[in-house]
Amino acid sequence: MAAASGSVRLQRCMVSPAGRHSASLIFLHGSGDSGQGLRTWIEQVLNQDFTFQHVKVIYPTAPPRPYTPLKGGFSNVWFDRFQISNDCPEHLESIDVMCQVLTDLIDGEVRSGIKKNRILVGGFSMGGCMAMHLAYRNHQDVAGVFALSSFLNKTSAVYQALQKSDGVLPELFQCHGTADELVLHSWGEETNSVLKSLGVRTKFHSFPGVYHELSKAELEKLKSWILTKLPD
Repeated sequence: MAAASGSVRLQRCMVSPAGRHSASLIFLHGSGDSGQGLRTWIEQVLNQDFTFQHVKVIYPTAPPRPYTPLKGGFSNVWFDRFQISNDCPEHLESIDVMCQVLTDLIDGEVRSGIKKNRILVGGFSMGGCMAMHLAYRNHQDVAGVFALSSFLNKTSAVYQALQKSDGVLPELFQCHGTADELVLHSWGEETNSVLKSLGVRTKFHSFPGVYHELSKAELEKLKSWILTKLPD
């Protein structure tokens, strides 16, 4: 199904909390993956599911759409890119459509009784970029944002939105492998320093020798950070 409007309901897989549900985490996959694929990958890296006593983990799947870097081939991507580079315009039309679709997901959690400041959004690669657009342009009242192996374009609409913002911004947890050849470590570093200059509280964690992938040390550090932002 092409993402044409906010009426799209995303497929998703979920990991329920072991105890009483009092917070939610939305974890967005990278390009060409799926929610189930990301959950399985994390399980393989950690040798166990990414679970919490009180936090529900939601892994939505991006609807298939034509993707320019694949010469227009269909792929499960959150938005289109003109190219995989930090020095080109963003495909804002597709980003904005998906911000609306993901807003419906956040609103569903709020309707089920979870406060907005008890919801975290983040993702891997393209998923982390999508989460930054979602939170910093549309939902500055979420508990926090995380971006793993992700970047924003040099003229990102996220930067433009933050230049006009004067409220308290959600904290950003950002990680990047130094050996990443697809999304360069320097792109992630630059994204982090620009966001910091615009008032985002953030720390950039570098992982030596890690490629465009998830690592056990990174996921363990992420889990600790999640528990500081969403205490039981």
